[in-house]
Amino acid sequence: MNVERKFARLATDNAPGQEGRQTAGGLDGLLRGAPLPGRPVDFSHGDVDAHEPTPGASDQFAQGVAAGGRQAYTEYRGDGAIREQVAAHLADFTGVPVDADDGMIVTPGTQGALFLAVAATVGRGDKVAIVQPDYFANRKLVEFFEGEMIPVQLDYEAAGEDRAGLNLDQLEQAFRQGAKVFVFSNPNNPAGVVYSAGEIGQIAALAGRYGATVIVDQLYSRLRFGGVTYTHLRAGQIDPANVITIMGPSKTESLSGYRLGVAFGAPAIIARMEKLQAIVSLRAAGYCQAVLRTWFAEPEGWMDERIRRHQAIRDDLVATLRGIEGAFARAPQAGSYLFPRLPALAVPHADFVRILRIQAGVVVTPGTEFSPHSGDCIRLNFSQDHQAAVAAVARLATLVERYRA
Repeated sequence: MNVERKFARLATDNAPGQEGRQTAGGLDGLLRGAPLPGRPVDFSHGDVDAHEPTPGASDQFAQGVAAGGRQAYTEYRGDGAIREQVAAHLADFTGVPVDADDGMIVTPGTQGALFLAVAATVGRGDKVAIVQPDYFANRKLVEFFEGEMIPVQLDYEAAGEDRAGLNLDQLEQAFRQGAKVFVFSNPNNPAGVVYSAGEIGQIAALAGRYGATVIVDQLYSRLRFGGVTYTHLRAGQIDPANVITIMGPSKTESLSGYRLGVAFGAPAIIARMEKLQAIVSLRAAGYCQAVLRTWFAEPEGWMDERIRRHQAIRDDLVATLRGIEGAFARAPQAGSYLFPRLPALAVPHADFVRILRIQAGVVVTPGTEFSPHSGDCIRLNFSQDHQAAVAAVARLATLVERYRA
């Protein structure tokens, strides 16, 4: 694959924050009716101004600045004392000890952790099992490192509320075909479904049987609704040398602007990730690392209130979406994403995404970013101002009727 093609396949037109570059070009003759008034809402990412960040975060950042060089120039894998504190919290959260010295690295966001983890395990021609739909960067990174993707379907629409819907037969077939790495998110991004204990157990068993490495993105595993049971892969019967878990403070804590991520697990893989980070970014921003001291250390009841507020937004948006004839919207069990399937429209769904932005001030991410089978889906990050989000989805519903086939 030549360099030009590698970068062309990364296509960032629909990445969060990039939509403003798009114009109305090519929509001539498709636009119907007048624009709908209302406060613009960008559902492609969370609104960090809509919810208070973790208490004390800005103070910790200021203390990091005040510490000067000793905080600015940490080890490549992150400040040792901060890693010790975070490791203790993550061990309590996941139920398995975390090695702060050899089994953890602090990265520039969980996106940085994902990049390093894939780069440390995937080379040209390596076969990688990828869930569809799942986080768009999984596919793009495997393609960039010239791996061969083997898709595994997640039928979240047909699955009951007690499981995510992963096709485990397809996963085993992918391992039989030679896949040595499996990448997935739990809760799933974009559908917000949580893998059942049975699904996680079978993933662990299959990875062990075929000697595969598993990279699991658990970014939204703290933001769970309705007491849903969550099973950490690393706490199951899986070889510790074959799993990397990725987490970090982000939309859940309204700290995404600090760009902090953590990867923990197999020491050999973490060592590779550190070597690569040393030449890519050196380290996660030194001053920002200090903010990790607030992670898992929020005041009593703070996270419960954060979950309650997000669940209220989720419920109102799901109710509106389910009121659209022919649409499908499974209520997410965790995280801040909705992935509704829209009814048939008189315009291509890709054009409808642009029409939404132009005529309603509503930015969403097209479903094709997450799976080639999800062309009639859109993803919405509902970590937003409650009233603004409800009004925006109401405008979306109005435009669906305007452009219905």
